[in-house]
Amino acid sequence: MKLSEIKNHLATADAVNFCLPDGTFIPEHFHVTEVGVITKNFIDCGGMVRSEKKASFQLWNANDTEHRLKAKKLIDIIALSEKVIGMEDLEIEVEYQSGTIGKYGLDFKEGNFVLTATHTDCLAKENCGAPTSKPKLALVELGTTGEGCCTPGGGCC
Repeated sequence: MKLSEIKNHLATADAVNFCLPDGTFIPEHFHVTEVGVITKNFIDCGGMVRSEKKASFQLWNANDTEHRLKAKKLIDIIALSEKVIGMEDLEIEVEYQSGTIGKYGLDFKEGNFVLTATHTDCLAKENCGAPTSKPKLALVELGTTGEGCCTPGGGCC
Protein backbone atom coordinates (compact mmCIF):
# COMPACT_ATOMS: atom_id res chain seq x y z
CA MET A 1 0.00 0.00 0.00
CA LYS A 2 1.23 3.47 -0.87
CA LEU A 3 1.08 6.51 1.37
CA SER A 4 -1.76 8.04 -0.68
CA GLU A 5 -3.82 4.88 -0.14
CA ILE A 6 -3.50 4.90 3.65
CA LYS A 7 -4.50 8.56 3.68
CA ASN A 8 -7.62 7.74 1.63
CA HIS A 9 -8.58 4.93 4.03
CA LEU A 10 -7.92 7.11 7.09
CA ALA A 11 -10.13 9.88 5.69
CA THR A 12 -13.21 7.67 6.19
CA ALA A 13 -12.01 5.38 8.99
CA ASP A 14 -14.04 5.00 12.18
CA ALA A 15 -11.04 3.54 14.01
CA VAL A 16 -7.39 2.75 13.32
CA ASN A 17 -6.89 -0.99 13.77
CA PHE A 18 -3.92 -3.06 12.67
CA CYS A 19 -4.14 -6.82 12.21
CA LEU A 20 -1.15 -9.18 12.07
CA PRO A 21 -0.83 -11.77 9.29
CA ASP A 22 -2.04 -14.51 11.66
CA GLY A 23 -5.34 -12.66 12.20
CA THR A 24 -4.66 -11.31 15.70
CA PHE A 25 -5.04 -7.59 16.26
CA ILE A 26 -2.35 -5.32 17.59
CA PRO A 27 -3.65 -4.00 20.93
CA GLU A 28 -5.73 -0.89 20.31
CA HIS A 29 -3.56 1.19 22.66
CA PHE A 30 -0.59 1.04 20.25
CA HIS A 31 1.40 4.14 19.29
CA VAL A 32 2.86 5.12 15.93
CA THR A 33 6.31 6.05 17.20
CA GLU A 34 7.91 6.81 13.83
CA VAL A 35 6.77 7.85 10.39
CA GLY A 36 9.69 8.29 8.04
CA VAL A 37 11.52 7.45 4.87
CA ILE A 38 13.99 4.59 4.69
CA THR A 39 16.50 4.65 1.85
CA LYS A 40 18.52 1.51 1.25
CA ASN A 41 21.49 1.55 -1.13
CA PHE A 42 23.05 -1.84 -1.71
CA ILE A 43 24.79 -4.23 -4.07
CA ASP A 44 23.00 -7.49 -4.80
CA CYS A 45 24.77 -10.85 -4.99
CA GLY A 46 25.18 -10.44 -8.74
CA GLY A 47 27.13 -7.19 -8.28
CA MET A 48 24.36 -4.79 -9.38
CA VAL A 49 24.01 -1.53 -7.45
CA ARG A 50 20.43 -0.98 -6.30
CA SER A 51 18.45 1.60 -4.36
CA GLU A 52 15.15 1.24 -2.58
CA LYS A 53 13.03 3.86 -0.81
CA LYS A 54 10.01 3.19 1.40
CA ALA A 55 7.76 5.03 3.81
CA SER A 56 8.16 3.52 7.26
CA PHE A 57 5.63 3.33 10.09
CA GLN A 58 6.77 1.96 13.43
CA LEU A 59 4.07 0.62 15.76
CA TRP A 60 4.68 0.19 19.48
CA ASN A 61 2.68 -0.92 22.49
CA ALA A 62 2.98 0.98 25.75
CA ASN A 63 1.46 0.47 29.18
CA ASP A 64 -1.02 3.30 28.67
CA THR A 65 -3.99 1.11 27.86
CA GLU A 66 -6.32 4.11 27.60
CA HIS A 67 -4.42 5.48 24.57
CA ARG A 68 -6.29 5.35 21.24
CA LEU A 69 -4.85 6.69 18.01
CA LYS A 70 -7.51 8.50 16.02
CA ALA A 71 -7.48 8.56 12.22
CA LYS A 72 -7.20 12.38 12.18
CA LYS A 73 -4.09 12.26 14.39
CA LEU A 74 -2.38 9.76 12.06
CA ILE A 75 -3.32 11.91 9.04
CA ASP A 76 -1.72 14.89 10.82
CA ILE A 77 1.47 12.90 11.54
CA ILE A 78 1.69 11.84 7.88
CA ALA A 79 1.10 15.43 6.71
CA LEU A 80 3.89 16.69 8.99
CA SER A 81 6.22 13.99 7.61
CA GLU A 82 5.40 15.06 4.06
CA LYS A 83 6.06 18.71 4.90
CA VAL A 84 9.17 18.41 7.09
CA ILE A 85 11.07 15.48 5.56
CA GLY A 86 9.54 15.58 2.09
CA MET A 87 8.01 12.13 2.28
CA GLU A 88 6.80 11.05 -1.15
CA ASP A 89 3.98 8.72 -2.15
CA LEU A 90 6.01 5.61 -1.37
CA GLU A 91 5.17 2.01 -0.61
CA ILE A 92 4.69 1.58 3.16
CA GLU A 93 6.71 -0.77 5.32
CA VAL A 94 5.45 -1.33 8.88
CA GLU A 95 7.78 -2.24 11.74
CA TYR A 96 6.23 -3.98 14.73
CA GLN A 97 7.82 -5.64 17.75
CA SER A 98 6.88 -9.24 18.34
CA GLY A 99 9.70 -11.70 19.11
CA THR A 100 11.99 -9.26 17.30
CA ILE A 101 11.30 -6.27 15.08
CA GLY A 102 9.25 -7.56 12.17
CA LYS A 103 8.90 -5.80 8.84
CA TYR A 104 5.56 -6.04 7.11
CA GLY A 105 3.76 -4.79 4.04
CA LEU A 106 0.37 -3.14 4.47
CA ASP A 107 -3.08 -3.86 3.08
CA PHE A 108 -6.63 -2.77 3.96
CA LYS A 109 -9.50 -5.24 4.37
CA GLU A 110 -12.91 -4.98 6.00
CA GLY A 111 -12.13 -1.64 7.66
CA ASN A 112 -8.79 -2.73 9.14
CA PHE A 113 -5.18 -2.23 8.19
CA VAL A 114 -3.61 -5.65 7.69
CA LEU A 115 0.10 -6.25 8.09
CA THR A 116 1.24 -8.59 5.34
CA ALA A 117 4.18 -10.97 5.44
CA THR A 118 7.32 -9.95 3.57
CA HIS A 119 9.96 -12.33 2.26
CA THR A 120 13.56 -12.21 1.19
CA ASP A 121 14.48 -13.09 -2.38
CA CYS A 122 17.51 -13.15 -4.61
CA LEU A 123 17.43 -10.14 -6.95
CA ALA A 124 20.08 -11.49 -9.32
CA LYS A 125 19.18 -15.12 -9.90
CA GLU A 126 20.54 -14.96 -13.45
CA ASN A 127 23.96 -13.74 -12.22
CA CYS A 128 24.69 -15.34 -8.88
CA GLY A 129 24.30 -19.05 -9.48
CA ALA A 130 21.06 -19.49 -7.54
CA PRO A 131 19.19 -22.52 -8.82
CA THR A 132 16.43 -21.79 -11.27
CA SER A 133 13.36 -23.93 -11.56
CA LYS A 134 13.91 -27.10 -13.54
CA PRO A 135 11.55 -27.97 -16.37
CA LYS A 136 9.04 -30.62 -15.43
CA LEU A 137 9.00 -33.71 -17.63
CA ALA A 138 6.49 -36.47 -17.80
CA LEU A 139 7.93 -39.92 -17.17
CA VAL A 140 7.15 -40.94 -20.75
CA GLU A 141 9.37 -38.09 -21.99
CA LEU A 142 12.46 -39.23 -20.08
CA GLY A 143 13.59 -41.59 -22.81
CA THR A 144 13.36 -38.82 -25.43
CA THR A 145 15.61 -36.22 -23.81
CA GLY A 146 18.84 -37.70 -25.14
CA GLU A 147 20.39 -37.57 -21.67
CA GLY A 148 20.64 -41.34 -21.32
CA CYS A 149 17.97 -42.46 -18.93
CA CYS A 150 17.65 -45.68 -17.05
CA THR A 151 16.57 -48.41 -19.47
CA PRO A 152 16.95 -52.16 -19.27
CA GLY A 153 20.56 -52.90 -20.13
CA GLY A 154 21.48 -49.19 -19.98
CA GLY A 155 23.94 -49.76 -17.15
CA CYS A 156 22.48 -47.24 -14.72
CA CYS A 157 21.28 -49.77 -12.14
